[in-house]
Amino acid sequence: MTVDLAMDQYGSRFIQQRLERAPASHKEVTFQAILPHTLRLCADVFGNYVIQKLFEHGTGEHKRALSAQLRGHVLPLSMQMYGCRVVQKAIDVLNLDQKSALIQELHGHVMKCVRDQNGNHVIQKCIEKVPPSHIQFVVDAFGHQNMKLAMHPYGCRVIQRLLEHCSGQQRESILNEILASTQLLARNQYGNYVVQHILLHADAGHRAAVMEAFKGSFMKLSKHKFASNVVEKCVTHATRDERKELIDEILGDPDLDSASLPLTAMARDQYANYVVQRLIEIVDPEQRQYLIKRIQPHLHYLSKVPYGKHILASIEKAQESGF
Repeated sequence: MTVDLAMDQYGSRFIQQRLERAPASHKEVTFQAILPHTLRLCADVFGNYVIQKLFEHGTGEHKRALSAQLRGHVLPLSMQMYGCRVVQKAIDVLNLDQKSALIQELHGHVMKCVRDQNGNHVIQKCIEKVPPSHIQFVVDAFGHQNMKLAMHPYGCRVIQRLLEHCSGQQRESILNEILASTQLLARNQYGNYVVQHILLHADAGHRAAVMEAFKGSFMKLSKHKFASNVVEKCVTHATRDERKELIDEILGDPDLDSASLPLTAMARDQYANYVVQRLIEIVDPEQRQYLIKRIQPHLHYLSKVPYGKHILASIEKAQESGF
């Protein structure tokens, strides 16, 4: 009867609330009724929440017994819509030895999981919740496929988790491959998120490598739907000297007429205009003053081009704040 209740929308909610507040004796009765049906409930739209709640609020013995029920079934559960949630919860709450035993079942199946809409979340959880030494099998599985995975809708998420949580040596092997094709990734609908992540989470040397790869191409990349988001992150996370180089690149030759400047070409573009706005907003007062001074001879032209009014509004806001 308890199992049928667990697989009912309202019954599942009732059991979950009971597990949160019930005395230990009542919790034990519920646990004993559910344990033999663990796998069935893991794959159920409502039952999976009951198993998750048992992992969360059960005793150490309950968690050990539930973990034993999952053994031998971690891969198929990871690929299943509801089962993957239970596996993630188990990785969240079990001790290192217990979760390591479960994760062991994913060895040799990493790529299958990463490319799966459910399995990729389990791999991400592994990376987040176990020490780097225990996820070397994920790094090894990627081999020389980091570029391909960085441009995959699910693979890009796993790459980002690795950049956040893996060791310096593991991170270096991933970045060496990725940084060899930074512009290609920046223009990709999924790869651009990986490059943004490098700018946010990698060390100064890797951020500098991204800036160097973009040098001479900032205007072109700023006009690209996906790469423009990366350039905005470059503006935000660049050093002062790097921003100076970026400013000089988009301002171009002072002797050029308004229509020929990289800056005004960016102001005419639906994506690149946001990069200019961000630059005006983020630079320090001295650089902002220099930037606006260089833009001022072209204000009339900017007022006539698409999106130019957004640049003018950013300048006006900066001037009102006294730079």
